[in-house]
Amino acid sequence: MEKRHIAILGSTGSIGRQALDVVRQHPDLFEVELITANNNSALLIEQALEFNVNNAVICNKDKYREVADALQPHMIKVFAGMESVCDLVAGDNIDMVLTAMVGFSGLKSTVAAVKAGKAIALANKETLVAAGKTVTDLARQHKAPILPVDSEHSAIFQCLHCSPDASIEKIHLTASGGPFRTWSRERIAEATKEQALKHPKWTMGSKITIDSATMMNKGLEIIEARWLFGTEPDRINVVVHPESVIHSMVEFADGSIMAQLGCPDMRIPIQYALGYPARLPLDSRRLDFAMLGAITFEAPDTERFPALALAREALSKGGNMPCIMNAANEVAVAAFLQGRLGFYGITDIVEKCMNGVDFVSDPDLDTIFMSDKAAAAKAMELTGTKQTIG
Repeated sequence: MEKRHIAILGSTGSIGRQALDVVRQHPDLFEVELITANNNSALLIEQALEFNVNNAVICNKDKYREVADALQPHMIKVFAGMESVCDLVAGDNIDMVLTAMVGFSGLKSTVAAVKAGKAIALANKETLVAAGKTVTDLARQHKAPILPVDSEHSAIFQCLHCSPDASIEKIHLTASGGPFRTWSRERIAEATKEQALKHPKWTMGSKITIDSATMMNKGLEIIEARWLFGTEPDRINVVVHPESVIHSMVEFADGSIMAQLGCPDMRIPIQYALGYPARLPLDSRRLDFAMLGAITFEAPDTERFPALALAREALSKGGNMPCIMNAANEVAVAAFLQGRLGFYGITDIVEKCMNGVDFVSDPDLDTIFMSDKAAAAKAMELTGTKQTIG
């Protein structure tokens, strides 16, 4: 394959760091043109120097001078603010954009890249949760392919190569069950931040780790799968699989089921998206079936994990409801991490916002942004948050 010139939005986060490790292993195939960070100026500087990028953006404008003083002597151009990210992703020097920003903040830059016709390696699930129809319509209009990076959606994407989309009977999204899979509801109600951040299988950022503990991440993935694969909601199933070696499955019309397996390592789906359709070598740990022994499955429990039911309700209602749900969840998770909310307070806040923010059945992009602000404001009011959650 020809060398691909990539932009990594959110290069200092968990996905961004692992993407750069993929680039380290294949310097002949990938060249990093643009990296961005929100606040982590020190790591952004280190990455920019190691990969000799053309452009670096620090979204926190207060840190611009620090980054500029460090990088401009090395002929690396430095910019600040989300507006700069949106301008730069459209550049002719970029073939593919890895969107790894956390939360709703990734929507604006993803839309800019889609409108520029760039291939999107999508690691920001909130983009399709909040604005799935709008973004997928734009992608078709501008011929911008969207390649999933989430391990579950990458697994589905790989399985679908075995058969045309029309023959799909069901998608089975697997879930680890998180750290509280075997806990009672009463015990979960008393869970601390430290306990919620101890994921049994994956190493991720704090927000997505808490989403895994509530199983909201699986709810978000249901919505994302609906738009990525054009699958009706009642054909998307969730099954708890604590070993986390089957990353998801597709059931076809003849009853056959295809599964994608592998050790938990986010570099695998990242590399698959960046190199698609090539399957490149990677120094990942190999799955040892003899050591693995049995693999198990369980039905999810929406009594103990109500976030799943809320996500299905939001998807069923449609319109701006998934956006409202996502915005409320972002604020509520931040409040929990700051010690101002109990564990089940997260889903309580989400439900109150879904019932208390104006519903719009057919929102445009401007309405999506307004809905996000309205739901975040409502959630901040309910959690006693006095400043914007970034």
